[in-house]
Amino acid sequence: MPAFVTFGRILFAVLFIYTGATKLLDIPGTAEIIASKITVPDIVAPYAQQAEQATGKTTSQLLAIAVGALEIIAGLMIALNFGARFFAMLLIVYVAVATVLFDDFWNQVPPDNGKVLVDALKNLSIIGALFMIMGYGRATRPAEAAYGDV
Repeated sequence: MPAFVTFGRILFAVLFIYTGATKLLDIPGTAEIIASKITVPDIVAPYAQQAEQATGKTTSQLLAIAVGALEIIAGLMIALNFGARFFAMLLIVYVAVATVLFDDFWNQVPPDNGKVLVDALKNLSIIGALFMIMGYGRATRPAEAAYGDV
C-alpha cells in the first residue's frame, strides 16, 4: 500500500507543478486573468503600491509569480513527502479561494454554466484529495488505524 500512496502522491503533485510552471512561463497572460477578477482592497493598496515600486511589476504580475511559485513548491513538497500536510493545507486554501474567485458558476445561467460548474466540482475533488494527504501524513500506518480513527 505505501508504494501506491507514494506513486499516487507523485502523480497528484504533477498537476500543481505543471500549472505553476505554466503560470510562471506566461506571467503577462496569468497577470491579465488575475487583474480581470481581483481588485486590490483599499486597506492593502498602499502596501501593494510599495511592492509595485520596489519591484517594477504590477500587483497582478506579483500575484502571478507568487501563485506559480506556490504551486510548484507545494507540488514538489507533496511529491517528496516533505511537509506534505502543511503544503496540502496551503493548497486547500489556495484552491478554495481560486474556485470562489474564478469559477463563479452561480452568476451564469444553467446551460452556459456547465463547464464552469464542472471546473468547480473538479476543484472540490482536488480539495478532497488534499484533505486525504493531510489525513495520511508522513508516516505510514496500518489500514485499520488509517480508516478507524475518524
